[in-house]
Amino acid sequence: MANSVHTNMSSMVALQNLNSTSRALETTQNRINTGLKVANAKDNGASYNIAQQMRSENSAYEAVRNGLNRAKSMADVGLAAGEAISDVLTQMRDKAVAAMDASISPSSRTAYTNEFTSLRDQITSIVANAVFDGANLIGGGPNRDFLANTTGTQLVTLPTLDFTLATLALTGVTLTTPVIAGTSRAAVETALTTVNSALARLGVATKRVESHEIFVSKLQDAITGGIGTLVDADLASESARLQSLQVKQQLGTQALSIANQAPQSILSLFRN
Repeated sequence: MANSVHTNMSSMVALQNLNSTSRALETTQNRINTGLKVANAKDNGASYNIAQQMRSENSAYEAVRNGLNRAKSMADVGLAAGEAISDVLTQMRDKAVAAMDASISPSSRTAYTNEFTSLRDQITSIVANAVFDGANLIGGGPNRDFLANTTGTQLVTLPTLDFTLATLALTGVTLTTPVIAGTSRAAVETALTTVNSALARLGVATKRVESHEIFVSKLQDAITGGIGTLVDADLASESARLQSLQVKQQLGTQALSIANQAPQSILSLFRN
């Protein structure tokens, strides 16, 4: 190429290389600043699309986990109340057995009857207060379903139990005579069997809810790890690349400076 003050190809090439280095340096600095190699769609459209979909899925699973945790809390309240009722029924049976003794005095029978009635009424109080987030798992009604996945196609169910006095057939039990006490004892024993069996079913269902919540938590961790593989930057590698590009930028700047000095040689052609 002829010597010219209008066109300096060496300078243009040096400038192009310097600009390329500056762009690479900017990309590396952005990765270090954000910790991401794919921070937006222009970095890598395909990876960004996948990562965004997985983030959305992870967020939806968080809602599923919240529902499962709410189910666990409901079940814990129901189990605690049910176990308390089982304990009350055990005490009622003891009172009924004692009242079956025909030799006890009228005053003792009255005392047993009053205690028995107080314990029976306590069941009603326990059932009324076994509420979490407006739900009562031992007061009767439909079973409770909770989301098990993000599409709503799978559910986990908690059974709703009915520990009301009417359902347990304990509404009119008393201990006024030895015979009536015997009948009441039988009714209490039946109710105790019913309560313990129902609590076992609720316990199994609660365990399933807990197991599924653990699975969802692990699934979220796996999804988060997958997103990281797609978009996270290798900061050790980026740090090394940053130093390399900084040196390259300095050399490019020097090369451009040298190339820009080339037209000065034309002046020597016009000297005497």
